[in-house]
Amino acid sequence: MTLHRVCARDELSPGDCRIVEVGGRSIGVYNVHGEFHALLNRCPHGGAPLCRGIVSGLSTSEGPGRPVHWTMDGEIVRCPWHGWEYEIATGETVTEPVIRVKTFPVVVDDGDLMVELA
Repeated sequence: MTLHRVCARDELSPGDCRIVEVGGRSIGVYNVHGEFHALLNRCPHGGAPLCRGIVSGLSTSEGPGRPVHWTMDGEIVRCPWHGWEYEIATGETVTEPVIRVKTFPVVVDDGDLMVELA
């Protein structure tokens, strides 16, 4: 396994994503509420640059006429081409968990964010 530097930890604020080329792969590194995650920047559905999509949450409602509540706010990335949604932490799609984006471990080493590739 090899570690590849992405940036200094304090350069990636909560809610931000940085797309980098690591080991010949485009990878999006996210800060989700202070935890760091990395996803392959390729939607398995249609090959879109997934990490260029909007980061949001899921809307829920208790029924007709009830207010909408957001869950998992800042934890979901939506594909910019077809709208498929993926959990940033796991890479799983929201509706079909068997379909997932490849994830990579992120290590904080001496103040730097490092993506680990096998």
